[in-house]
Amino acid sequence: MNVLKVVKSGRLFAAALAFVVGSAGATILPQDSSEEIAERIAPIGQVRTGSADAANGGDSASAEARSGEAVYNQFCAACHTSGVLGAPKLNNAADWEPRLAQGMDTVLKHAIEGYNAMPPKGTCSDCSDEEIQAAIDYMIADI
Repeated sequence: MNVLKVVKSGRLFAAALAFVVGSAGATILPQDSSEEIAERIAPIGQVRTGSADAANGGDSASAEARSGEAVYNQFCAACHTSGVLGAPKLNNAADWEPRLAQGMDTVLKHAIEGYNAMPPKGTCSDCSDEEIQAAIDYMIADI
C-alpha cells in the first residue's frame, strides 16, 4: 500500500511541477507588442490578376481595344489557320457560310461562350466581346 501512495503522490507531484514550470515559463517570456506581431505576420507580397491598367485603378474598358488581326494572330491562328477540329479557316467561304447563315449574333455567341471543340473566347480570357467580334470580322473579311 505504501507503494500505491508513493505512485499517487509522485503523479500529483509531477502534475504540480508541470503546472508551476509552465506558468512560470509563460510569465518569464517577453511579450511582443501588437505592432511587432502585425509586422511579423504581414504578407510578403501581393497577387494581382487582370491587366496592369486594372491593377493601377484604371478602367480596363477605357484601354485601347486590340484589333481583330492582333486578336486573331495571338489567340485564333493556332486553330483557324489549319482548321483544327473543324474550326472554320481564315477567309474560307465554304467553312464560314453555314455558320454565318445562323446569323452573326449566333456566331458571336458561340465564339464568346464556346461551341463544340472551341473554348470560350478561343482561350483569350481577357478579350472583350468587341475584340472577339473584331477577330470574327477579320476572319471573314475577304469572303
